[in-house]
Amino acid sequence: MRLVVYAGPPRIPTPIFNEKVLAGLGAGLDHSSRLAEGARNKALAALRRFRLLLDHMGVRRTQVVATAAIRDAEDGAEFVREVDRIGFSCAVLTAEEEARLAGEGVLSGIPEADGIVGDLGGGSLELVNVADGRASDGISLPLGVLRLDPDASGERDARKLLKAALKKSPLLEQARGRTFYTVGGSWRALARIDMLATDFPLPITHQYRMKPARAKELRKLVRALDPRLAGAAAPPRMATSPVAAMMLELLVDELEPSQLVVSTYGIREGLLYSRLKPDLRRVDPLIEEARDAGGGEHRFGQHGDLLDAWIAPLFDDPPAMRRLRLASCLLADVAWQANPGFRADRGIEMALHGNWVAVSPGGRVIMAQALSASFGRDRLPDARVIPLCKEDQLKRAHCWGSAMRLGQRLSGGVGSVLKRTSLTVADGVVQLAVRRGEEALVGDQVERRLTRLAELLGCKPAIAAI
Repeated sequence: MRLVVYAGPPRIPTPIFNEKVLAGLGAGLDHSSRLAEGARNKALAALRRFRLLLDHMGVRRTQVVATAAIRDAEDGAEFVREVDRIGFSCAVLTAEEEARLAGEGVLSGIPEADGIVGDLGGGSLELVNVADGRASDGISLPLGVLRLDPDASGERDARKLLKAALKKSPLLEQARGRTFYTVGGSWRALARIDMLATDFPLPITHQYRMKPARAKELRKLVRALDPRLAGAAAPPRMATSPVAAMMLELLVDELEPSQLVVSTYGIREGLLYSRLKPDLRRVDPLIEEARDAGGGEHRFGQHGDLLDAWIAPLFDDPPAMRRLRLASCLLADVAWQANPGFRADRGIEMALHGNWVAVSPGGRVIMAQALSASFGRDRLPDARVIPLCKEDQLKRAHCWGSAMRLGQRLSGGVGSVLKRTSLTVADGVVQLAVRRGEEALVGDQVERRLTRLAELLGCKPAIAAI
């Protein structure tokens, strides 16, 4: 059971409250076909609390959906009536809807996703193909972590059911050599276990990547019960990790994916995404969220887009780098309220650990390097994150940051100054041009920052009045 309250831009709303209750509704369904009384009571108690919280929060619109456990239980309809009496209108998703929404959730957070999405919950496993911004050919199987045992018998039964279902589905042929996207708390716990085991320097699970062979290794790690890994997730999640690891290994064996990518976005985000008009779906979620985050922090109104356009003539960046440069510029003023000695730390923290989607760990490091340089710090304080991206990308981000730093000093954070000046490069010269009569804008600090930028670019500095 989970309550998530969202606010902010429709394309990428921010969770402002998130609470989960592991009620275990899917446990024992295969034996009794009915919801266990304890689980049922725990779930309804959670919903009563959620109803009261939503009323106090003044939430305007509420959507409640039930998935496989309620869909498969003999007394599922009775449970839904009890939910309705609490004050919620509860829709029970079909298997096809559940799979499609899981796929659309991944597309919401990873718009370029191309592969097979697997959403592992307590009562079911959904598999769906995602490509070209669409989810298709979804299936749902009764292979949830609360319905399986990780022993030899449970593995045989799960493999048999999985093989039979895939034999009837186009997903088997569609999967080979493509990415497998993992959705669900139990698989996120496995990702955190892998991060601890490999000493991964950036503990952000969204878009965390693993090689398919890691599935077998993770199963060994989970079986070994290494005490160092016990803190990777809450005890209930750790308790389901043996089944989650078993299912991941079985899927890797059957689907033969090229890589495993974690998505923290799933059905909930798919519900929101499915309601958007096509033009809103096409909005870049990283840029939208950076613009929203930066907009509340700017001193004189947001001017990140202007700053990016102002420094752009210096850089012939490919599209993937251009969007990271724009995101960095949108966040360029996020730290002005911090103590001067900690502004770089604030910018780096925002880039590395912000609640971003549609950006890889390496992309976060690139943004962090740009913001670090823009606040006057050449090197990132944690060298362990540096190998997450290429050396030439870090150098380019350093140059972005230096150019951003020049623009911020020249303009004082005011967009109108950027509109009346320009920064260009030609024939080995970086030229800052200002309007005649406004030459006084170029003070000593501006000259020093221009000289530093030119050095990084291997050029000479020049100032012109036009």
